[in-house]
Amino acid sequence: MNPTILLLIPLLPALGALINGLRAAANPHTPKNRTVTNIVALGSTGLSALLATWTVIGYVSGGMSSAFQHAWYTWIPAGLGHVGAGNIASFAVDFAFRIDTLSCTMLLIVTWIGFLIHVYATGYMAHEEGYTRFFTYLNLFMFMMLLLVLGANYMVMFVGWEGVGLCSYLLIGFYYDKNSAADAGKKAFVANRIGDFGFILGIFYIFNTFGTADYGKVFALASANPAAYTGVATVICILLFVGACGKSAQIPLYVWLPDAMAGPTPVSALIHAATMVTAGVYMVVRSNVLFRLSPTAMLVVATVGAVTAIFAATIGIAQNDIKKVLAYSTVSQLGFMFLAAGVGAYTAAIFHVMTHAFFKACLFLGAGSVIHGCGGEQDMRKMGGLRKYMPKTRMTMLIACIAIAGFPPLAGFFSKDEILATTFEHHGFLYFLGMVAATCTAFYMFRLYFMTFSGDYRAAHVEGHPESEPEHAGHDIIPSMLHLDDGDAHSDKAHGHHAESHAPHESPWSMTGVLWVLAILAVVGGLVGLPEMFGGGHPTWFQRWLLPVLLPLGGERFEFAEAGHMQDALLILSSIGVATLGWFIAYILYKKDPSFALATRLRLKFAFLHRLLENKYYVDEFYNTVFVGGTLAFSRALSWFDAHIIDGIVNGVRNVTVILLGHGSWLFDRFVVDGAVNGVGSTARGSSRLFRKLQSGFVQNYALVMGGGIVLIAAVYLFTKP
Repeated sequence: MNPTILLLIPLLPALGALINGLRAAANPHTPKNRTVTNIVALGSTGLSALLATWTVIGYVSGGMSSAFQHAWYTWIPAGLGHVGAGNIASFAVDFAFRIDTLSCTMLLIVTWIGFLIHVYATGYMAHEEGYTRFFTYLNLFMFMMLLLVLGANYMVMFVGWEGVGLCSYLLIGFYYDKNSAADAGKKAFVANRIGDFGFILGIFYIFNTFGTADYGKVFALASANPAAYTGVATVICILLFVGACGKSAQIPLYVWLPDAMAGPTPVSALIHAATMVTAGVYMVVRSNVLFRLSPTAMLVVATVGAVTAIFAATIGIAQNDIKKVLAYSTVSQLGFMFLAAGVGAYTAAIFHVMTHAFFKACLFLGAGSVIHGCGGEQDMRKMGGLRKYMPKTRMTMLIACIAIAGFPPLAGFFSKDEILATTFEHHGFLYFLGMVAATCTAFYMFRLYFMTFSGDYRAAHVEGHPESEPEHAGHDIIPSMLHLDDGDAHSDKAHGHHAESHAPHESPWSMTGVLWVLAILAVVGGLVGLPEMFGGGHPTWFQRWLLPVLLPLGGERFEFAEAGHMQDALLILSSIGVATLGWFIAYILYKKDPSFALATRLRLKFAFLHRLLENKYYVDEFYNTVFVGGTLAFSRALSWFDAHIIDGIVNGVRNVTVILLGHGSWLFDRFVVDGAVNGVGSTARGSSRLFRKLQSGFVQNYALVMGGGIVLIAAVYLFTKP
């Protein structure tokens, strides 16, 4: 394998970002001719995807006997450092890349999905200002994500990890002149920084325990002697998972992702469907050896994943913004991935990462096509009947909806069924939560489809639209970061896609062509994970593909769970059953009755529950009150304490110093020191005046004084004689 080609895979997008970035800086208002921008952006990512494919083919043809790793130079030669148990190790970090089956999988997903979204964006962003700047950010994001995936140690991963966080801030806040977009970018940045604090602590603890941050060395030590590291593994894994919760939008750090819809729709498809948000899942699976040492950490991962899956899914069923539905769907699907990793189904987690990239990117880009065709409208209540106007978009989104709902034989069925089946083997309650979340998934996705494409076109203004008025007008910028005005968050409506009076229209081929490619992948992408009863064998091809990264622990090989045919059939039927149930409820409420009368009656009957879901369980308000409000109150208390206590003490010391030392020393100097000095002078001067009078110069006076003295002496003598 050629290391130069491996290095070029991330460097090409970085070069594209540099070239377009310089062009954007030289001319912020992109010229009408955007051909150069397209050639640079698409050429760099397309060539990167081709080189990635060539690299994977070379790795596979080489037999995949072991991971390929290459270090270009020693990045951090920090010298000696302390390691646990009193050992000393030389801390050095190489700038190195690693290729194995896991990185190959992520490499193909990131490069090809990223390239397709770049192609789509050339049509979607065609009328936007800042066109070159947008593609600069996209290319930079691709570079950072590839660095994250290819890194051979936790420190290189961390650079990419932080880099995608920076790029998400830039892309979410692309419309920086809108407060909602700028605040959404800051909200994403702050939420990720909270998670990243735990992540970097976990990396520090890894070095403190193993003396290295290199994957190969860490996992080799842990797998060779698991008993020695079982105790510290829990702390390490929980800290790493805190970072994953931030990056992959899990409870309690999920709040940034729905508001990230303030960015352009291609950003939502790239960052929030296929790449950045899956970084946490990739990290957990990459660190599977450490997580397998700690059943406690795995239970935490599984529980958080299951709770997030059902929590976000229930919110998604009450949203009316087409992008917000998909945003909460993404949070929910990420929960499924962590549920899989938490129950030991690491291959199922990555399998769902792959299939989710196909159908969720298709859904986000399909939503962008709908928004584009409807003049910027995002409220599904103002859509309907679009099947007549946008047949290509409609068909691709239908395929993606079927895939994410979990109907066979589309991709989502195989990955989600494997997750639920493995969960059933380990935790019955978490399996129940997963089944409920799967039902909600089918419901809200077909609700989205029926409201958007069925019935008649509802372009008239909807009275009482809850997003028509800002909910928090006049709030200062920090609270608004945690609760954005939905009416102001419709970035695609506000920029470049102004509402028009004419009928909706189909999107250009640069957009619909990408939708068809993703739709086809959503159909066939699951075939690599065919279960045994469908002729896939046990373990499946995809499980065998990722088996090399699941190292043996203490010489004991990793074994995939295998259920009996009867149990497997029942689990599959149950999975199909909940998907059918969700579709059926959506059909009754939103397809069979185009007026949504029954849905309206249910909404009014369960008004409290509907408000609870529509307002996202008021989590943003809770965070705003407790954390933002608490922080502001605490800062005000500190300000008062500083002004009245600290400054009071300082000013008191100053006053004491001035009065006692300043004025006191002045008085002492004036009346004691100067008084003593002046008193000596005055005494000398007075004495000199007195004695000067004795020196009259007359002899008779001196004789008189002498005679008087003799008389005085004689008198004293006579009176004192006994």
